[in-house]
Amino acid sequence: MLMVQDVDLTPNPQALKFILNEKLLDKETRNFQSKEEAANDPLAKGIFDIPGVVSVFYMNKFITIEKEAKVAWGQIQRPFVEFIKTFDKSTIPAETSTSQVSGEEETALLKKINEILDQRVRPALAGDGGGLQVAGLEGNTLKIRYQGACGSCPSSIRGTLVAIENLLRREINPSIEVISAD
Repeated sequence: MLMVQDVDLTPNPQALKFILNEKLLDKETRNFQSKEEAANDPLAKGIFDIPGVVSVFYMNKFITIEKEAKVAWGQIQRPFVEFIKTFDKSTIPAETSTSQVSGEEETALLKKINEILDQRVRPALAGDGGGLQVAGLEGNTLKIRYQGACGSCPSSIRGTLVAIENLLRREINPSIEVISAD
């Protein structure tokens, strides 16, 4: 039975990270900003049925829920824990790819960028209940999209962007620029 093992605070005051006892996905991340976006994902759709939920992000063994500022966590946590206990994990849509970008886009530079992001950035963001998707690379400008708790957290919008840019400039190319795709 799927169960919530722990709940972690995130840097985003409107988001909590719920750690589960079982793995949901092996490689992919899933990020939904609305109930409509989640229509074909029974897990995310069921979470959006809880009043006050504004975004759902999940990967590996955790789900991050972002709520409306005016809604108390007590109104979301109890129904979420009950939903998870009765949710059939086999209804989660199968993973489709292991890469965050399409094969044509996987240039040598982009491959190197993703390796560094996988090793040094994504684990830290996952620790805070979020993720990072590469939206594209044009020349030396990398477009990224934050997921989960990171999506609307003030510290990720600017602070993490600068940190990622500095890391990639040091490790790969001093002229790389990192911008938010949203």
